[in-house]
Amino acid sequence: MAGDLHTHTTFSDGSLQVQWLPKLAARAGLTHLAISDHDSMQSVRYGYANSLRDGVRLIPATELTAFDFERGRRVHILCYWPDETCPDLIAHCELMAQRRNAVCTQSAKELEQLYPQFKLEDTKPLVQDGGVLYKSTLMQVLVNYGLADGIYKQTYKELFGESGGKVLHDPQYQTVDQVLDVIQKARGVAVFAHPSVYQSMELVQQLAQQGRIDGVEIEHPRNTEQDKQALYELANKYGLIVTGGSDFHGQNTGTPRALGMCRTSDQAIAQIEQLAQRRKG
Repeated sequence: MAGDLHTHTTFSDGSLQVQWLPKLAARAGLTHLAISDHDSMQSVRYGYANSLRDGVRLIPATELTAFDFERGRRVHILCYWPDETCPDLIAHCELMAQRRNAVCTQSAKELEQLYPQFKLEDTKPLVQDGGVLYKSTLMQVLVNYGLADGIYKQTYKELFGESGGKVLHDPQYQTVDQVLDVIQKARGVAVFAHPSVYQSMELVQQLAQQGRIDGVEIEHPRNTEQDKQALYELANKYGLIVTGGSDFHGQNTGTPRALGMCRTSDQAIAQIEQLAQRRKG
């Protein structure tokens, strides 16, 4: 039973179209699913418009990107049940779409110089669902043309590696406080995603102390066992909702992750829904 509350589709950087995820969730025996595409209103709207698909209840969600400037690290914050008409949330998603498209277009132009067979126009069919260009989109074209060894393998490291990638251009991100303010205005439930991934244990503790987050994603493929133990203690101390999710991206991943491999309990799902209802009056 229970649910996978962290998944991605072609609305952002996943490889499968959205209608496939409820089918996979049902086959995995899940009762709930959150499609949480990066900085995406499409996943929020799909969740509200399709409350029940293939026998699985959908939770409207998005995964918002921020930057911890104090520590120089990216941060991902899952937002559940936000108001889909919230101007601040819509503006944030539009801003991040513009910024991602700008930097990935620049990367694509540089790839055209490196690989004559690669053309920016060839990415259009891959971005028609979400309208946003991602590094994984560029890599998909390279893989399809036999120009790369995989989506996130050695070629990716050479092109987009954090230290000296040949065509790496990162978008400017909003601050953690700005993103949390957006979630508050949208009356959503804020859950700090996979603290181990960007070494954010210090930050998640700080936000918990400040009462700025409602929960923390602990059951995640990339959280370390040591961090998970510390996070359970943190959640107990500050009354945080504990969630789990596979961070499913289909084939767009370095390590295979099946939808449903990490799960959120029925109790936690109920807590999220009850908190969202209280905030909406």
